[in-house]
Amino acid sequence: MTPLPAPQFADVNGVRMAYYEAGPRGGVPIVFCHGFPELAFSWRHQIAALAAAGRWVIAPDQRGYGLTPGPEAVEAYDMEHLTGDLVGLLDHLGADKAIFVGHDWGGIVVWAMPLLHPDRVAGVVGLNTPFVPRLPLDPIEMFRNAFGEDMYIVHFQKPGVADAQLGADVEKTLRFFMRLPKGTQEDFASRPAEQRSLALQDALAHYDPATDAHQFLSPEELGVFVEAFKRTGFTGGINWYRNFSRNWRMAEGLPNRIDGVPCLMLMAEHDVVLPPSMADRMGDQIGDLEKVLIKGSGHWTQQEKPAEVDAALLDWLDRKFPLGG
Repeated sequence: MTPLPAPQFADVNGVRMAYYEAGPRGGVPIVFCHGFPELAFSWRHQIAALAAAGRWVIAPDQRGYGLTPGPEAVEAYDMEHLTGDLVGLLDHLGADKAIFVGHDWGGIVVWAMPLLHPDRVAGVVGLNTPFVPRLPLDPIEMFRNAFGEDMYIVHFQKPGVADAQLGADVEKTLRFFMRLPKGTQEDFASRPAEQRSLALQDALAHYDPATDAHQFLSPEELGVFVEAFKRTGFTGGINWYRNFSRNWRMAEGLPNRIDGVPCLMLMAEHDVVLPPSMADRMGDQIGDLEKVLIKGSGHWTQQEKPAEVDAALLDWLDRKFPLGG
């Protein structure tokens, strides 16, 4: 198992944030932001590879995850707080700017950074998660209209419900989420409507990990996630979802495009939740954009295809941010 460096801690933006640092200090740091239900540990392969290549890398356990406890108030997990945590981390490290790399929910956060804190951003990399300008309608209403009440993001809005469902059997929940894809995006699109509702809580209830041949984590790797979520529960991460509407309201008036910042979009061929097609319009919304397709990967791209992700990151970094440049 690829280990992480020892955790360090910084008091930033009202939370005590755990972060993992590797590589030589100097130049522009690379900050890795994880998604749900994940940890800084999700970036273990990239931390090792980029540090070995001479890059300064940092990966925090973000607010409400791992060794970073989160407040009880739901609104303390809105985009202002999540991006403010990263600004505070840069201040703690003495860094003016960073290259932010985000996957899943971490991707939403890193794409918000150049809109909310443009003076702290040197570059942005989205892994699976595309840049999406502010939608015309509240996203929760859009999800509800498109998929119904059982769609997992809509379901997550109910206080305490999903928290208890996911926390009832932590290992089962994590094995359910962190699986290899069973088919292609086309296979998913051809399923009956009730199987495309993204009612993950219903699928979890019927999931039998004993018959699942689609695991990619080793028992030791899975154990890191299980230990962390047994200790913290899932409420912190779910609270990020409970701020979709609040974030949408707060984003009114923000720019609908990104200019002046080099950006990279890494798409996963078989991610059914964040398919590559979602990035089709990004070329019209970002002035300096490159796109790379990671073939054969499902949603957990940096863990499923670490060598491919590492290579794409290093190629882009060496061209856009050469060491010693």
